[in-house]
Amino acid sequence: MAKNKVDIEQLIEMDKKHFLHPTSAISDQQQFGPAFIFKKGKGIYLEDVNGKKLIDGMSSLWNVNVGHGRKKLAKAARKQMEKLAYSSCFATFSHEPAIYLAKKLAELTPHPLTATFFTSGGSEANETAYKLARHYWLLKGKPFKKKIISRKKSYHGVSIGATSATGLKEFRAFTKSLAPDFYFVNQFDTTALERFIEAEGPETIAAFISEPVQGAGGVHVAPENYFKEIREICTKYEILFITDEVITGFGRTGKWFGIEHYGVAPDMMCFAKGITSGYAQLGGVMISEELHHELIELSKGPLLHGYTYSGHPTACAVALKNIEMIEKEGLVKNARIRGEELLEGLNKLKKERKIVKAVRGLGLMAALDFKDEHKQKNVLFSPLVFKEAASRGLICRAVTLDGQDVIVLAPPLIINKKQIRKIVQILNDAIKAVENAHFH
Repeated sequence: MAKNKVDIEQLIEMDKKHFLHPTSAISDQQQFGPAFIFKKGKGIYLEDVNGKKLIDGMSSLWNVNVGHGRKKLAKAARKQMEKLAYSSCFATFSHEPAIYLAKKLAELTPHPLTATFFTSGGSEANETAYKLARHYWLLKGKPFKKKIISRKKSYHGVSIGATSATGLKEFRAFTKSLAPDFYFVNQFDTTALERFIEAEGPETIAAFISEPVQGAGGVHVAPENYFKEIREICTKYEILFITDEVITGFGRTGKWFGIEHYGVAPDMMCFAKGITSGYAQLGGVMISEELHHELIELSKGPLLHGYTYSGHPTACAVALKNIEMIEKEGLVKNARIRGEELLEGLNKLKKERKIVKAVRGLGLMAALDFKDEHKQKNVLFSPLVFKEAASRGLICRAVTLDGQDVIVLAPPLIINKKQIRKIVQILNDAIKAVENAHFH
């Protein structure tokens, strides 16, 4: 045991010295070290080096849809690695996994999305969508159509273009050198969008991008007719409509893709995360059949955009197996049913815990919004609940950006009814403990 304890201490020191963590407080990392050092996962659970088991109530980063420790995905990766681990897709080179995956995506996604450009993740996917939109309008002889409109409270990634499109000001404040021609409108105000388009001139606007459900910005679900109005506005003014399904894709909302809840189809769709359940790095952009045909007709040279790992054979093989598992195990339906149970449980919690202002969600994406009274003490409630829940065996997420105070959840799609109840119970106990410790 003593040797194991020394090993853990060494891991902590190595982490503090050598590992610069993404989206983490550098000062906290240096003072306290890593909050957890995980060594294995199984199903909806993660286990750290001390043997502590926690429910992964966030699917890690909204992405481990089929749960941890799925040997079928490891076998799919190994089989493909032994045959062809990697080869380039530049200069029209191709391979079977990318071809089969592109075909499968065309069958799954909202009509009429038919062609896919592969990336390594969500930020690259969004970046690609902006470049493709601007390139398309150049080919159409409309070079001034280059502005990208996004929504407040949106999150689209951390590469420079994706950051510039992100509607959470804290991300944009991280660097004051942002990409030009990105603009924001209120998140659910279609009138504001149309006014903005007319003020700027539709001849200057390339695309409008939106998450079907805003994820990292606090799980905000659009009103019923919002996206129908967005689709109409984009069509009216000749603006490409891009959906960011990086979080909402592959069953997360109780349908294969979040936009399907609203009965419209985008011109482009970005995806990542759930396509491999996090077992390999893969993302991409799908474009409509019409857009694809126009690019073919108008292009006179190479598409000068691509990543080394675009269409990575092993990642594509893992994605194919992951999609097969989601289909065979009925996980899209399970996300819908378990999501309804989660919302029901959280609404009951709201009645018990008066500090909870609102509950919202769609499928296995949910949020608890806290009241503002405690802010008079200059204390945000959600980070305290996050820590308390973790101590009780549940990983959730605190969202404090843009003046919010929210706890969000997105457990793996394999979760069962009993485990949903356990999540709600831990959250209830955690909120009660924080109330008693800090506000009574």
